Order: sequence, then structure tokens, then C-alpha cells
Amino acid sequence: MITYDKLWETMRQKEITTYKLIKYHNFSPSQIQRLKRNQCVSTYTLNRLCNILTCDIKDIAQYREDEL
Repeated sequence: MITYDKLWETMRQKEITTYKLIKYHNFSPSQIQRLKRNQCVSTYTLNRLCNILTCDIKDIAQYREDEL
């Protein structure tokens, strides 16, 4: 499973809020909810986040083995 826990820490460090993503970078609130719930998002979304935060993918996403 891909988790986005690191995204929120990176956003705090870069002083980017979810409000700024929605208001200034045209993210939809539903896309933010998908990230918060560790649901599937497109590589386009991940690429945009890396560009906005000027970071690497490892700074926003992490793979964790599924718990069965």
C-alpha cells in the first residue's frame, strides 16, 4: 500500500497548506481527501505535488506492505 504520511510533514516544512493547494494550485478538495485516506491518486497528481513542494517522490509517498 502506498501511504502519504510523509506528504503532510513535507507540506508543514515548506509551509504549504491544503488551503493553498486548493486555492492557488487548483487541487480539488476530493483529491486532498484521497491523499488523506491513502487512496489511489494519479502519477500526474504526484508529479504536481513534487513540483509545488520542490521535493522528491520519497518525500511525499512511501510503500508499506499490505496487512492481511
